[in-house]
Amino acid sequence: MAWIKTPKNWELPNQEITPEDIYLRRREFLSTTLKFSAAAMALMHPISYSSPLCAEEKKEMPSFDSTPESIASKFNNFYEFGVEKDQLWKSARKLEIKNWTIEVGGLVKKSKTLDVETLIQRFPEEERVYRLRCVEAWSVVIPWLGFPLRLLIDQLDPLPSARYVKFTTFLLPNIALAQKNRFWEPWPYTEGLTLEEARHDLTFMATGVYGHPIPNQHGAPIRLIVPWKYGFKSIKSIVRIDFTDKLPATFYTSMSPLEYDFEANVNPDIPYARWHQAFERIPGKEETEKTLLYNGYAKQVASMYS
Repeated sequence: MAWIKTPKNWELPNQEITPEDIYLRRREFLSTTLKFSAAAMALMHPISYSSPLCAEEKKEMPSFDSTPESIASKFNNFYEFGVEKDQLWKSARKLEIKNWTIEVGGLVKKSKTLDVETLIQRFPEEERVYRLRCVEAWSVVIPWLGFPLRLLIDQLDPLPSARYVKFTTFLLPNIALAQKNRFWEPWPYTEGLTLEEARHDLTFMATGVYGHPIPNQHGAPIRLIVPWKYGFKSIKSIVRIDFTDKLPATFYTSMSPLEYDFEANVNPDIPYARWHQAFERIPGKEETEKTLLYNGYAKQVASMYS
């Protein structure tokens, strides 16, 4: 398919893309983030947000330094392969992504198996430059390639009774050793959205990054991107999609429901147990930024939560 660039009102300029080498080094500034969080809390004033901006108003966006891809490709979270961020890119190489399929079930007219290589060719490829905000209080800007999830949902024929979408990743404990070493955790990793959230134009299925196919450590061959939610909602390496009429159990909410809520929208006024969320660290910058409501996408998504 041709690479189609579709300008949207939420798009970020290319100069705000986080260079990949900075993205990959983000663990270096995570420790600093934890140190400044207490001070940030003392300095913080309540942040008030008005109703979503009208169409003619331009949403003020924070500035991000550009970062090379070499950082993003060798330093990231993928807990199936361990917690040492700078080693995951090596461990994830063991995952075989050829002939990858996705099982579709639950409240659909017909269950089916999707061949991902064929699926990727079915939709025009778009580039989406999105903020990615981690609950660990760092944020980056990444250029993804893929297609809106709603296009896929329209072809999966969910029943009228479907209200939620549940996503599941692989269960391969002999390859993803954390699944074996931490066997008491609720593997495989699962996540979920309301059907309304899943159909939103910003919700994206990513198959590429920085202009090339997505590497294993980023969730090859296909992953979810939900830019207004914390990063743990953007599940990697999807192998199953289920439609349901009940709130689906998800990995982190199952382990710690008081800390990880199902909605997980970026909100500076809602703290998480280990990380204060009012400020965030930008890779490559010494100063911090105020966290934006819905990660800067309030204009597009706030109506779903009013």
